[in-house]
Amino acid sequence: MSGAEASLAVSVFLACAVEAVEAFTIVLAVGTTRRWSSALLGVGAAVLVLAVLVGVLGSALTRLPIDALRLLVGVVLLAMGLQWLRKAVLRAAGRKALHDEAATFAEERAAAAEAPAEAGFDSYAFAVCFKAVLLEGLEVAFIVLTVGANQDDVALAATVAAVAVLVVLAAGLAARAPLARVPENTMKFAVGVLLTTFGVFWGAEGAGLSWPGGEAALPFLAAAVLAASLLAVRHLRRRPSAHGGGSDHGGEAEQHQRPAAADHDPARQ
Repeated sequence: MSGAEASLAVSVFLACAVEAVEAFTIVLAVGTTRRWSSALLGVGAAVLVLAVLVGVLGSALTRLPIDALRLLVGVVLLAMGLQWLRKAVLRAAGRKALHDEAATFAEERAAAAEAPAEAGFDSYAFAVCFKAVLLEGLEVAFIVLTVGANQDDVALAATVAAVAVLVVLAAGLAARAPLARVPENTMKFAVGVLLTTFGVFWGAEGAGLSWPGGEAALPFLAAAVLAASLLAVRHLRRRPSAHGGGSDHGGEAEQHQRPAAADHDPARQ
């Protein structure tokens, strides 16, 4: 495995682990408050949809010409990376609230408790867990697809993502509580830097440019992206804010719509 492939595996693992932690928090809150059977059915349905998406689109992407594929992958990863990085910079600068799994867990349990009880199949538990896993997993699925297709090994990227989910699941089941001690905010910053780096690298290659030293340029490009991000954090910390830190709303597929019985829309990222 080359250095680039190893870095991409780390990116996929971290991104998937972050999203898995957030999905686990929601499922745990709903399952312990409502009905586990319906909650797990929602999880299973979402996983099935994501697996089909990765299988179908992954096969289609690998048929693209290499330059077109690299350009497409570069654009997608750059868009995702900048999205993660922007929010990470705002959090680090105090302009956006840090993500708090314990608070999210409490909010989800309160919302689930307020929803009307249902006999038999619990549509609320199913819908919330399905949407949580599907929406959190969609961004990771696109990362798996683009990274895997570019390396001509979607199976490897999907395996890394599955390992990340299993690690989070094992830790969550052992703790039997939301994984509030996982350094999510730091992990999101790292994912933002890595995805932005690969987006710039592959996008330029797909456009016909070549990097000095090839893949050896990646560490220097990553260092430049990290340095620019830290400078942005420093600048924002010094600049007065007209709105304060704000609340932590919006994010990577994090605004899960509730059934009509609950209008609660907690912060995700």
